[in-house]
Amino acid sequence: MLKTLAAQIKEYKKASVATPLCMIGEVIMEMIIPMLMASIIDDGVTPGNLNHIYLIGALMVGTAFLSLLFGIGGGVYGAKASTGFAKNLRKAMYERIQTFSFANIDKFSTSGLVTRLTTDVTNIQNAYQMILRMCMRAPISLICAMFMAFYISPRLASIYLIAVIALGIVLGLIVTNATKHFSQAFPKYDDLNESVQENVSAIRVVKAYVREEEEIRKFKTASGNIYKIFCKAESIVAWNGPVMNLTVYTCILLISWLGAHMIIQNQLTTGELMSLLTYCMTILMNLMMLSMIFVMMTMSATSAKRVCEVLNEEPSLTNPEEPVFEVPDGSIRFENVSFKYNPNADSFVLKNINLDIRSGETIGILGGTGSAKSSLVNLISRLYDVSEGVLKVGGIDVRKYDMETLRNQVAVVLQNNVLFSGTILENLRWGDRNATEEECKKACELACADEFIQKMPDGYNTYIEQGGTNVSGGQKQRLCIARALLKKPRILILDDSTSAVDTATDARIRKAFAEVIPGTTKLIIAQRVSSLQNADRIIVMDEGQIVGIGTHEELLAGNEIYREVYESQNSGSGDFDEKGGM
Repeated sequence: MLKTLAAQIKEYKKASVATPLCMIGEVIMEMIIPMLMASIIDDGVTPGNLNHIYLIGALMVGTAFLSLLFGIGGGVYGAKASTGFAKNLRKAMYERIQTFSFANIDKFSTSGLVTRLTTDVTNIQNAYQMILRMCMRAPISLICAMFMAFYISPRLASIYLIAVIALGIVLGLIVTNATKHFSQAFPKYDDLNESVQENVSAIRVVKAYVREEEEIRKFKTASGNIYKIFCKAESIVAWNGPVMNLTVYTCILLISWLGAHMIIQNQLTTGELMSLLTYCMTILMNLMMLSMIFVMMTMSATSAKRVCEVLNEEPSLTNPEEPVFEVPDGSIRFENVSFKYNPNADSFVLKNINLDIRSGETIGILGGTGSAKSSLVNLISRLYDVSEGVLKVGGIDVRKYDMETLRNQVAVVLQNNVLFSGTILENLRWGDRNATEEECKKACELACADEFIQKMPDGYNTYIEQGGTNVSGGQKQRLCIARALLKKPRILILDDSTSAVDTATDARIRKAFAEVIPGTTKLIIAQRVSSLQNADRIIVMDEGQIVGIGTHEELLAGNEIYREVYESQNSGSGDFDEKGGM
């Protein structure tokens, strides 16, 4: 874990080294000041030597100024090193997430990844700054102060030693009990982020079903769980203060009482007693600082483990050693393909699929919910790997392709369409970053999106809000289809991506596909038979298996499932705009 994190320090190594050096300089200056103070009292104030007071006073001012400079340097370098470290961590995590397959992403929830990128990295950042500054300063300051105290009076310094040992045991017990609760808190942040994410992304559904109170209750529960855990932890940590104060004042009383007797017996000077009291505060405060460092380290250790889980996660899909960089054509062949999402699952999602699709063919896919239609097409662009068998595109096993090459030639319009904040043109150019405005308009014409874009005040420069909230579901689907078409793919997969489009528009889109991109293999998943009946062939799926394949007429005559779906959809008056179909 430490090796993984240390690799992200990178260009901030100098700042990471400069910070503790500045802290050491500050500690040395702070240790000198009490000795100079003792000299002023014993050799200046007591005998009335004004010149000595001026000289040592000037030295104290210079020492304090150097201490200030070292402290400022430690703060500046520490901030630079810790924020830079956090920046590199977030960048490395984000880049790693981009390499993940769907299987990797399924392992981490979206809310969990957000927590790791935000809260967990912030905890590590704070801990790293504390390590560079306080972890170096506190132990050295404590050791130096203890050494100076024994140098002045071993007898009185023994009081510090006993106090340090007793206080260390008590603070150790406090930290141990507090960390148990801190380690439980961070998984709860995932639940909180998940509640917020769901509510914000689905705010229209929440309001449509008047579920505001229920969502508020869920948020309060998630937030309350974090509150309770931190309250328990902080109530334990709160004992630090009283225990520390009791120890400090006890030490001061004992040192003052014994020190006064030693001064009367000429075994100690007044200045030395003042120095000892100063070192007393230094020793005990640094011990308390160390206890807080241990708490912070424990909190950050949990966060560090969660961050390293992402950084060390190996993508389940990788390029072969000598990948193929060209897809010959859009033919697809499934040879005894079976698939399951979890290798340890008992049953397969897809079972013994054998299918041969010619390049340029239009294939419809029909099946009930859970029949694994989406799972079937997800294998084609290698979003997942087959568990058994072989899947070929262009006559070549998909596992032999360069993944970027394969996915550029297999355009997928998923069931859940996503648009990003930016103009319509910017969204369209996700399909081809170098596409001209004319090419974008042509793709929109094919997807029947140009008709509503032209009515918008800024046309193709209209700004799309995050998630496409300012366009309708059908408009969003057509923009996503146009975006996919700009890739000029050899294979186009429409995963129920015209469900929000009326049948007349659906028919025009299919007609445009047939006329303009005849060489592109088209796989269309749909629930409406009217969207599929003109396909070259239609695949009927049930429980992860192909139970029928053929033309519309062939399936009506020989496949009971297809016939039942067709009859149920045509038993009434049909769609309101059915006449607009092909």
